[in-house]
Amino acid sequence: MARRTGLILSGFLILPVGLFSLPPKNNGWKPITNEAEFRQAMKELSNWGRWGPDDELGASNLITPAKRKQAAALVKEGLTISLAHDVIQEEAADASSRLDRAVLNVSANGAADRYQYTGTYHGAIHSHLDAVDCHVMFEGKGYNGRSMDDIKAASGCPKGNINAQKDGIFTRGVLFDATLLPGKAAASGWLEPGTAVHAEDLEALEKIEHVRVAPGDVMLLYTGRWKRRAALGPWKTAEGFAGYQADVAYFMKERGVSFIAHDAWNDVAPHGFPPAVGLPIHRLALVALGVSIFDNLDLERAVETAKKLNRWEFLFTAAPLRIEKGMGSPLNPIAAF
Repeated sequence: MARRTGLILSGFLILPVGLFSLPPKNNGWKPITNEAEFRQAMKELSNWGRWGPDDELGASNLITPAKRKQAAALVKEGLTISLAHDVIQEEAADASSRLDRAVLNVSANGAADRYQYTGTYHGAIHSHLDAVDCHVMFEGKGYNGRSMDDIKAASGCPKGNINAQKDGIFTRGVLFDATLLPGKAAASGWLEPGTAVHAEDLEALEKIEHVRVAPGDVMLLYTGRWKRRAALGPWKTAEGFAGYQADVAYFMKERGVSFIAHDAWNDVAPHGFPPAVGLPIHRLALVALGVSIFDNLDLERAVETAKKLNRWEFLFTAAPLRIEKGMGSPLNPIAAF
């Protein structure tokens, strides 16, 4: 009888791909409602070693040349739409840091300015991409077993840093408008903070929008965060956001999602998990699945266009800054319909 082997890392077993069972299609999804279920999902969903021990791309390995050609064919109207929000330059309740833009000189020959964040671009306000490794870890390890000691020794992210995506992201984007879910949205057209979107909700949206997530896709979730902010003003991040519930990780694994994106920080908050779990979708996606995360995108215009065209798929492109050892990058993704 063949022997099955596994690797024990940071207190949980990482099984070779194919040796664990995933939830059956169309028969519901495994729940992730407590720490025990979260830890089990971290084991079951792990992509560690799937693309080799030194892999730096994670699930973006699923974006093949053929996938890029298929994505390019989605450009039918020739419309391009920014998916980023204007960079916040003023203090606000939801802005733990802002861009400090200073004019350095003005002369008859021109002018120059300086851009400098007052803190990190990570958080709940700036549109950015998390590198697959280092920014988020679980019990001292990131995707593919990258150790916090490696990060300290390298004074940055030695592997799986943002520079791994220096050639850009060019694939199919699928936009889920959560306000279309019955009973989820407020009358004003957004989901209130704390509203959870589950794996079964994504299945429902596939039927509503006549689209299906496929390997190599970027999956984007619209909750109306920026619309609510424009109407009611900024609110403290402690009050929470609508977003993905942890069981969406099983959906991501089954469908082969390469990236996820959201108009806030992706995780629903409050999420009900203990501090040891932290933001569960961030850890399940980045650490276990190797799925990088776009936070704080502005999907308002994309949703308007998708509704007008009745088409929820498009060519998605993004180009992070080339920062060696960087743990992420501010950026301006583009949807091309």
